[in-house]
Amino acid sequence: MNQKPIVLVTVDCLRADHVGFMGYDRPTTPFLDSLARESFVVPSAIVAGAPTYYSFPAILASRYPLALGRDVLGLGPDEPTLASVLKQAGYSTASFGAANPYISARFGYEHGFDTFRDFLEDEPAPLPEEKVNGATGTSWASRLNRRLQKIRPALGPLGSVYDELYFEYCQRVTPVADSLDALRRFPAADVIVDHACTWLASVGDAPFFLWLHLMDPHAPYYPKEAALKLMGQAPVSPYRARYLNSYWNRSDLGPRRFAHHRDEVVALYDAGVRWVDVQMSRLIETLRGSSWWDNCIFAFTADHGEEFLEHGGRYHPPSRLMEELIHVPLLLRVPGSTKKDVTKSPFSILHLAPTLLDSAEVPVPTGFEGHSYWDRLQQGASFDGVAISECVAGCTNPFRPENRMGPRVLSVREARYKLVLHFDPAEEKVAGENLYDLDADPDEQSPLAPAAQKTVRRRLLEIARDHLRRSREQRDPRTRVQTRLRELQLEWKKPADQASPVAS
Repeated sequence: MNQKPIVLVTVDCLRADHVGFMGYDRPTTPFLDSLARESFVVPSAIVAGAPTYYSFPAILASRYPLALGRDVLGLGPDEPTLASVLKQAGYSTASFGAANPYISARFGYEHGFDTFRDFLEDEPAPLPEEKVNGATGTSWASRLNRRLQKIRPALGPLGSVYDELYFEYCQRVTPVADSLDALRRFPAADVIVDHACTWLASVGDAPFFLWLHLMDPHAPYYPKEAALKLMGQAPVSPYRARYLNSYWNRSDLGPRRFAHHRDEVVALYDAGVRWVDVQMSRLIETLRGSSWWDNCIFAFTADHGEEFLEHGGRYHPPSRLMEELIHVPLLLRVPGSTKKDVTKSPFSILHLAPTLLDSAEVPVPTGFEGHSYWDRLQQGASFDGVAISECVAGCTNPFRPENRMGPRVLSVREARYKLVLHFDPAEEKVAGENLYDLDADPDEQSPLAPAAQKTVRRRLLEIARDHLRRSREQRDPRTRVQTRLRELQLEWKKPADQASPVAS
């Protein structure tokens, strides 16, 4: 087999500092840690956008997420992607994704795949705590709550007491599932790997490209009970797990209150990461049981990270593009290559697809914005030293097109310095900026004074300006129109009462 098969695994919400081969001290990834000893590990991999819908255009199509305009979501119908390029090169292609609606066929992600399974037909109904938090029930308590919410501002300090009492009441009266599995929103990694292994058994000797997207660390955090045991954690009852997730999802509390349960929530998240690791061992065992592994390129990364109050927030909303959201693990195993220490300069995930193609000796499309760093990885040389990330602030439900037109947020990251810009949505002028010295302030708690490091600030501002200029000048009007038309056609076909799913 001359052509190298490629396996790409992306994990939702997996931040770099919760992975063993990136220095985490908890046993979340023992198998991947062992694989890292024969792989390239990129210490500063930076996503091109967050959350999912601002990340994947770069991962699969090597294109910045807002390059087609803020109102455009997903991939263009004819846009070259990692899958379409490999299919054209004679590869069998398959994708199995754990029910994330933003990387579905609706948004063009099936393009180039012979087999595409997004599991959205298996997506469960809203979880009980979501109904509680939204006070959508029809019981007398729900009706009373809705009435009291209207007069809550007049309650003063008693309002917070009422909120707490009502929350505790709802937790006690809502029926409890009999297992964590029954609470889980997304298919677990073992389900996805089962389907992948079945597909691998069907490909024969043909070269293949397999993409798996796993959701186990994604909220709500309901890990497999076996993963909790592997982490050395005590069993968590379905009631306690639901309580923690409901508490973490409240909108009436501040960071100080959330901090009381942070460690327990993080433990659930870490167990989700451990289950991914277990299933990676099983997937690679399947590959090793054939002739594929000796010749197989394997890449493991994430679409974005997750915040646990580092800057007062939770989850991964598009906002400030801090390190806990944009810094992700990246492990690349290429057979026959000699592992070298990888530079700590930023590696934009924009360059991942061309690097994978180059390592497989497949020509890189000229339409890709990124370029291959395969030679530099083999030489242990530096990258170009800059990674740009972008998103639209506050766009937590992009199924509503009007939510996509908020202010742009842009970060420019070097090895030491990082500039974060917030733009005025009407005129695209900078409305605020923060410059961080990541060596002195790795947690980004204290932006430098406006007068500090003027030379650095000017250099990064010029890079940001050039990025915005290129985004406008190089915009492909045909791809933009095709993508917008596809979405409009789907909206016209959708029943008026059909709700749009929300995940990221």
